[in-house]
Amino acid sequence: MAKVSLYERLGGYDAIAVLVDSMMSKLAADRRLARYFAGHGEDSRRRLRQLQVEMICQACGGPCYYLGRDMKTVHKGLGIDGADWTAAISHLVGAMDALKVADEEQKEVLSLLNGIKSEILERP
Repeated sequence: MAKVSLYERLGGYDAIAVLVDSMMSKLAADRRLARYFAGHGEDSRRRLRQLQVEMICQACGGPCYYLGRDMKTVHKGLGIDGADWTAAISHLVGAMDALKVADEEQKEVLSLLNGIKSEILERP
C-alpha cells in the first residue's frame, strides 16, 4: 500500500490555504515581524500568500507547482535572524495547533522548513 502524502494528510489544498492564511495573519500582527510586511499593498500580500500556498502544497507532495524564486533570492537583504525564525515558527505551530494538525504531520512540516532554514536566515 502506497504511503499517503503529507499533502493529503494535511487535508489538501484548501486546508493548506487556511493554514497559510492563519499563519500570515499572525506574522503580520506580530510587532517583531511586521516590518517584513510593511509597504506591501493588497495585491502584493495576495501574491505572497498564493506563492506560500503553492510552495507548501508542492513540498508536501501535492499537485501544485511553485513558480516563485528560490528561498535564498526571496529573502536576501531582509536580515532575517534566528529570533525572527523562532517567532515565525511559533506562529506556524500555533496555526497548526488551532487547525488540529496532528503531531506527526506538524513534525514533517517543520522538518521541511528546517531543510530550507539556511537559505532564509542571514544571521543566526
